[in-house]
Amino acid sequence: MTPSASQVPDPARGATPQGDLQVSGRHRNLSPAEIAAMEEKIRKIEFAISLVLRVGVILSVSVIAIGLGVMFYHHGDYTSITGHASYKTLTSRSTPFPHTLGQLRTSLAHGDGRGIVVLGVFLLILTPILRVAVGVVSFLYEKDVPMALVTLFVLVVLIGSFFLAGV
Repeated sequence: MTPSASQVPDPARGATPQGDLQVSGRHRNLSPAEIAAMEEKIRKIEFAISLVLRVGVILSVSVIAIGLGVMFYHHGDYTSITGHASYKTLTSRSTPFPHTLGQLRTSLAHGDGRGIVVLGVFLLILTPILRVAVGVVSFLYEKDVPMALVTLFVLVVLIGSFFLAGV
């Protein structure tokens, strides 16, 4: 007889279907209330992570779309396929897109569509970094300090890479 899906142990959660939880090589039986509380914590954490990712992507795509709208509104000649400011000119390396945070700030202050597009791309890049930050908080919420420290190290490396790259 094969076990049903509810009887198969979930090693990611550390619990067997009978409510055993492995703690430092030892097993202890969990009550149904403890199992329900653990599952509720995991559900909340998964929801928070999915919310961060969804909101980040939707926000960044919206900002990029607004930036494109502003850019084409201010520079109608970008829409032509030929001409002095064609699509090829817009996508060439010589087109002045902001490359530093200072240039981005200046571009946004002037209402430049290219700056708004770059802001949207920047938000898209920050989305997974924010997800790692939520991971740190979630491990602390679960009282899993070793994983919180490892995830914090990953977050520091990600943020440090921005500064080493000259953002």
